[in-house]
Amino acid sequence: MKRTALSAISLLAVVLQAGCSDDRPLTYQTRIKPILDAHCVACHMPGQPGYEQSGLRLDSYDALMKGARLNPVVRPGSSLSSTLHRVLAGQLDPSIRMPHGGVELSEEDARTIGAWIDLGAEY
Repeated sequence: MKRTALSAISLLAVVLQAGCSDDRPLTYQTRIKPILDAHCVACHMPGQPGYEQSGLRLDSYDALMKGARLNPVVRPGSSLSSTLHRVLAGQLDPSIRMPHGGVELSEEDARTIGAWIDLGAEY
């Protein structure tokens, strides 16, 4: 029971933080796509290094939800088990922190993606 309450409080805090600076709904189209377009798509599309190495395309919702060659990168409802969020938040091996060689994602953008995943990763 305590664990469930703590999880709910943590999720609420993330959602509130992610929503503080932007009044648009937290959906792929309104909030996530602009972040991915600015930081990720150029490398994660066919013919580019990010796609060639991982098989992960980030130029559409369907491609994102399909995931990489080996597994999905978004698990709706759980940013903690979503590779996309864990990589962007620096929770995995630092050598795979994204984006490589580009403008680093702000903490706010990483939190926004995490909150979107926790809320079900809706289009």
